[in-house]
Amino acid sequence: MKVSDIRAQAYAMPLTSPAYSRGPFRFIDREFLIVTYRTDPDRLRALVPEPLEIDVDNPLVKYEFIRMPDSSGFGNYTETGQVIPVTFEGRKGLYVHSMYLDLHAPTAGGRELWGFPKKMATPTLAVDGDTLTGELRYGKSLVATASMGFKHSRVDARQAQQSLEAPGFLLKIVPHVDGSPRILELVEYRCIDVQVKGAWSGPVGLQLNSHALAPVADLPVREIVSGTHILADLTLDLGKVVYDYLAPVGEQTQRQSMTRTPAKKVLEHA
Repeated sequence: MKVSDIRAQAYAMPLTSPAYSRGPFRFIDREFLIVTYRTDPDRLRALVPEPLEIDVDNPLVKYEFIRMPDSSGFGNYTETGQVIPVTFEGRKGLYVHSMYLDLHAPTAGGRELWGFPKKMATPTLAVDGDTLTGELRYGKSLVATASMGFKHSRVDARQAQQSLEAPGFLLKIVPHVDGSPRILELVEYRCIDVQVKGAWSGPVGLQLNSHALAPVADLPVREIVSGTHILADLTLDLGKVVYDYLAPVGEQTQRQSMTRTPAKKVLEHA
């Protein structure tokens, strides 16, 4: 294979059979169970990377279960994890702290493209009688359980849409062949073309158990604030680098990739 062919064809590993398709990625009937809770502010501060900032007076975490039955390029899978309300240069958003999912393609794609902190595990989200229930198992261990009364009260669709459209932040780490960091960046991404099909609230519960390799309990539940159930279609857009941790001190600049193609244009030619 010629060098020119490699450059033209390479976008993911392995070269001749990539683990995932080219993005962006459209999700149909994406279902969320989101439990917002207060945690220990000192532990939260220790886990959120600068230059992101947290509200120490209101230290919130959102524990999410997400069911994705129809995901272009990725297929049918479920994931769960923690996102943390933050601010970056005065703009509000969410830092993705942990994610656990049950399919290789979105695990590889999420890590390689954006820097999502994805690990393989066994999350589930399903209706059990009159209760929407999410569970995370790592191996045989039950790590997290969330429950919510099924569709007790409607939530304003616009409010739900705004929550899904909020910018997300990721810490992307790619090692060099000698084990040192080759890429160490803060990445911003957004969900676009969001269409909320329904949103509800209700009584909610959350239990986090200690686990060595799925340490979600390191951000303990001090008080549950709310629970939200959302059904929506959306597109996960490609990202941009907003902070380079390896840039020389004093030369830190914000930059956006000049090689990305806007999501809408890609979709038009898909």
